[in-house]
Amino acid sequence: MYEKFVRDRITQLRLQKGVSEYQMSYDLGHSRSYVYNISSGKALPPLKEFFAICDYFEITPQQFFNESEQNPELVQKALTGMKKLSEDDMLMLLGIINRMLKK
Repeated sequence: MYEKFVRDRITQLRLQKGVSEYQMSYDLGHSRSYVYNISSGKALPPLKEFFAICDYFEITPQQFFNESEQNPELVQKALTGMKKLSEDDMLMLLGIINRMLKK
């Protein structure tokens, strides 16, 4: 069950990032078939490599396993940006978010 989720999630995130299996394998420092082997079910990444994959997508392991986050990389970038805002700006942004959610 979790193996399929990991494979599918890596594929989903890779496609959202717009990179091929080959490119992702290369970017992670592996042979060209590394990501293909994960996606096809031939292998799963060891824990150290799993963390490298999360770093590659700029997400936390928690975000990786959160099925409700369809685009965790964008959520992480938004959170990182929000942390740099003043309290007044964060409150204004929260108001905008709440207004948009009411639609």
